[in-house]
Amino acid sequence: MERKYKIIACDLDETLLNSERKVSAENVEAIKKAREAGVRFVLCTGRGYKSTEGTLKEIGLFGEKGEYVISFNGGAITENSDEHNQDSPRLLHFDALDFDVAKALVDKARDYDVCMHAYTKDTVYVYNFNESERSYVAGRMDVVEIDEMSIDFLRGQDIVKVLFMNESVEYREQMKRDFADIAKSCEVSFSSNRYIEFNKKGVDKGRGLSILAQKLGVDIADTIAIGDNFNDLAMIKAAGLGVGVANSNEGIKPYCDYICSRNHNESAIAEVINKFIL
Repeated sequence: MERKYKIIACDLDETLLNSERKVSAENVEAIKKAREAGVRFVLCTGRGYKSTEGTLKEIGLFGEKGEYVISFNGGAITENSDEHNQDSPRLLHFDALDFDVAKALVDKARDYDVCMHAYTKDTVYVYNFNESERSYVAGRMDVVEIDEMSIDFLRGQDIVKVLFMNESVEYREQMKRDFADIAKSCEVSFSSNRYIEFNKKGVDKGRGLSILAQKLGVDIADTIAIGDNFNDLAMIKAAGLGVGVANSNEGIKPYCDYICSRNHNESAIAEVINKFIL
C-alpha cells in the first residue's frame, strides 16, 4: 500500500531556494497543492526563524497557526503564529550550547582563517565579515558585525550555535580534527560547502523533525526530508523518505532514498511533491 506522507521537512539554501534566494513559482504551486492534500510543509534550516519569514511569505505560511519551522539545525522549533497574536511566532522547543563551550570554540578559532557567526535566539553576530561571506549572506539574513573575535559580551544570553566559514573543505575538515576535544559536547556538521557548525550535542535536524512529528502525533515513517548537505543528513536518515536534490553534496547521496533529477534552480521540490504526494 502506498504510504501517505504527512510532513515534508525541507532545507532552505541550495534546496528550496534558487540561486536568486527565491522560491520558484512551480515550487510555490506544488507546496500549495501538498497543503491542500493535508501535508504540512516545514522549513528546516540552519538559520534562525527570523531569517525564514520572507520565504514563509512566498509560500503562504507566514503567520499560519498549525504550521512550523525547525531552525538552528534543530535547535529550535517554532509555530508560525501564536494563538493569542497572529503576528507573533510561538517558540515550542529550544536547545542552547553551554556558554563556556561556545566561548572555547570561538577563542580557539582566533588562530584560524575564518569568518565567525554566533547565533542567539534573535541575532547573528559576525566577525571578519569578508567579501565572500558578505555576498553569500546578502538576501538570506541580517547580521550584526562585531570588531573582536570574542563572545564575552553575550554571557548570560542563550547561544544556540556557532559556526566558522572557510571555503576550503580540507581546511574545515582539519578544523574538525583540531577542535575535537572542545567539540566532545557538540554536534558538528558541515553546510553550504563553506561552513563548519557547532550545536549542542544531540541537536540536529533529524532530532528536530522527530520532536515535531511526536508533538503532532505523526509517525516519523510518514515524513519526507529534503536537503543537499551534511547538516541535512540526520533528517534524511530519520525521515520515512530521505531525499537529496540533484545538486546535493556527493557525500550524502548514498544515504538518500531518492535523488531528484532536478536541482535547486529547477524546482526540485515540485518534483518530490508531484512524485510522492500528488
